[in-house]
Amino acid sequence: MQYYNTIISYERTFPTIRRKIQMPVYHVLVTDYAWPTLEIERTLLAAVDADLMVSESGAPDDLLRLAPQADAILTCFKQIPPAVLDAAPRCRIVSRYGIGLDNIPVEHATRLGIVVTNVPDFCLDEVADHTLALLLACARRIVDYAQATRAGVWSQQSARPMARLAGQTLGLVGQTLGLVGYGNIAARVAQKARALGLEIMAYTPRLSADALAPWGRATNDLGELLAQADYISIHAPLTEATRGLIDAWALRRMKPTAYLINTARGAIVDERALRWALLEGRIAGAALDVLSQEPPAADHPLLGLENVILTPHAAFYSQEAIADLVTRSAQHVAQALMGQIPNHVVNPAALAQANCRLRA
Repeated sequence: MQYYNTIISYERTFPTIRRKIQMPVYHVLVTDYAWPTLEIERTLLAAVDADLMVSESGAPDDLLRLAPQADAILTCFKQIPPAVLDAAPRCRIVSRYGIGLDNIPVEHATRLGIVVTNVPDFCLDEVADHTLALLLACARRIVDYAQATRAGVWSQQSARPMARLAGQTLGLVGQTLGLVGYGNIAARVAQKARALGLEIMAYTPRLSADALAPWGRATNDLGELLAQADYISIHAPLTEATRGLIDAWALRRMKPTAYLINTARGAIVDERALRWALLEGRIAGAALDVLSQEPPAADHPLLGLENVILTPHAAFYSQEAIADLVTRSAQHVAQALMGQIPNHVVNPAALAQANCRLRA
């Protein structure tokens, strides 16, 4: 008791000490992150009297252990099972570090009155640039040339033949970039690809045929796009409708000289079917920034294939993009904890629920 009274006396005498030992009002569960520190989030959330609980593994058991204390969740890639939200009666918001929502049970969150947010314009230029870097690496055989010269072979013949990307002055049409999906990132890719002289074609059921006119065209026939494009670049979200969309059927419809590029989600591609197509020479190659399992197992069917370029889910990255992302994602949490409607709510139906937790 004497010790307790001494502490109380110090708190009254030195307010800064009292603030230091006072427990924060809110706790924010961070399931995972892909950057060196969480200092931006800590600073922003400390201003609303919130601290971070960082999961050690992001595994369901660890998230379930931390969920009862969580007033909010920040998540990057880790899956959030519905049971985690059920175990978090105080949680007001799930804020996604990114655009896609395939790791969040959005409908379940809505039923619980939990708002879900994302950053819809995150990394547009980064992913578009990475997409075109992969395309150019395929078109100009950059990896083949680099490996040959590293092995001591100095020859322009080591990676021929190759075709010109842009349309030619003799009336010949340039090569075609086929975009599977046409959201913000695909639109940015199209803008930059046009400067390279590529013809643009997009597959999406929600666009009219003349939506890209006069510089491109849209189709709601995936088979048409696969048959005509020289480069197929995936920019669709991962949903039940798009899971395995690029399967053996789709790969058989591509040109034998065509390349598949994926900077969206790995599970949109049937990777075993892709391996078969690559080994059989059904398509020329693939350039992938995403896989269905990350990091891949040592026996992944695409590892080691000479006509595959793999990068480690890095298309989103730049220092500037990450700083913007973490700032805005944390701001969404701060808004919710203060009882405000956050920017970029993806499930506005949660706000209409009688049990909406923003009213808590």
